[in-house]
Amino acid sequence: MHRTFASFVSLYLSTAILLIGNGLLGSLVPLRADADHLSATTLGWIGGAYFAGFLAGCVFCPRVVRRAGHIRSFGAFAAAASSAPLVLALIVEPLTWCFFRALTGFCFAGLYMVIESWINEKATNETRGSLFSIYLIVNFIGIVLGQLLLNAASPAGFVLFAIVSILTSAALIPVSLTRSVQPAPIQTVNIDVRAIYRLSPVGFVGCFVVGLTNSPFWTMGPVFATRAGLDIAGASYFMTSAILGGALAQWPVGRISDRVDRRKVIIGVCLVAAVGETLLMLAGSSGHPWLLLPAGFLFGCSALTLYSLCVAHANDNAGSREFVSVSSGLLVAYAGGAIIGPVAASWVTPLLGFPAIFLFMASIHGLFVLFVLYRITRKESVPAESRADFVSIAISRTGPDPVELDPRNSPPGAAAAE
Repeated sequence: MHRTFASFVSLYLSTAILLIGNGLLGSLVPLRADADHLSATTLGWIGGAYFAGFLAGCVFCPRVVRRAGHIRSFGAFAAAASSAPLVLALIVEPLTWCFFRALTGFCFAGLYMVIESWINEKATNETRGSLFSIYLIVNFIGIVLGQLLLNAASPAGFVLFAIVSILTSAALIPVSLTRSVQPAPIQTVNIDVRAIYRLSPVGFVGCFVVGLTNSPFWTMGPVFATRAGLDIAGASYFMTSAILGGALAQWPVGRISDRVDRRKVIIGVCLVAAVGETLLMLAGSSGHPWLLLPAGFLFGCSALTLYSLCVAHANDNAGSREFVSVSSGLLVAYAGGAIIGPVAASWVTPLLGFPAIFLFMASIHGLFVLFVLYRITRKESVPAESRADFVSIAISRTGPDPVELDPRNSPPGAAAAE
């Protein structure tokens, strides 16, 4: 068993390094944009551009990997991604930033696709669940360390952008030196969006709502914290408190949803998210910025667990062989919402200020509650014995979901990989 996990060390190490760098860049970009007096609307477009590139990467990166191979593709994606933060530091111009944030999203979709397919190739039925759990832990640690790295230097300078570039380039080293055999070519999954909506309206709309509401938090959360009175260190702790809340709540929320109609749990989580967002809005204008930390934790416990619930609910209505195609379709729904979210949220800030982004998010969660209540009246819940097991989704939202590593995807009786 120890030899099995030892063979994954290089891939996990690359994942951690990439997440530290991209987690840092995700918070650094809005803080630098605010320091350079870019408008909230511009910041919304920059945030949406990242997710547009991410969605394009999910569609086109498999073709690149099939043509060039895993290691060469990883090198190309990493090289392009490491150049982007340097350009952002040198050229502060909205269109340039939109282009290079889109490029970053595209490249990171490809980077995580390579890593996840590689790990999946070496996983067996006996080790898949453990490998998936370790992957989630690595995701959490990486994204938290990225937030804390904000304290290393001023966002207005060049140093933090250089650190992101160095980390992205350094992630090449473990993968390039690994002795693991390259996996088989990535297979393209056919996605029928209409069929997935018909299969699970709540799951599909829910993933769109998660993109619509969570992306403004990732895009504008750090600026909101500094505008509320926190310094850069406080902003990093605010983001960390939300991430910590999401990570700690995944397991208990998931276990409850395995025993109760998941749609009712989704309603409860949305209501708690709306409460957390309301508290964040009030704390942001209260003159007591330290109140953002507990409110952010409550927000993370709810809003950052909703995606896993929606995926699990959709899989309750899918066959075991459909998990990958359904999860990929839900990822498209999420990305579509994430492209729109920062732009739409930015439209309310000129009228009501930055705290209004949480009013926007609370309104969306409230509307989704009404939709789920309507669906409950139209269809009975899936019996407990027919529900798929709840599986946590990586909290970082910085790359494609690890659907290939999902333990539910293991075909019965599959042969163990050598």
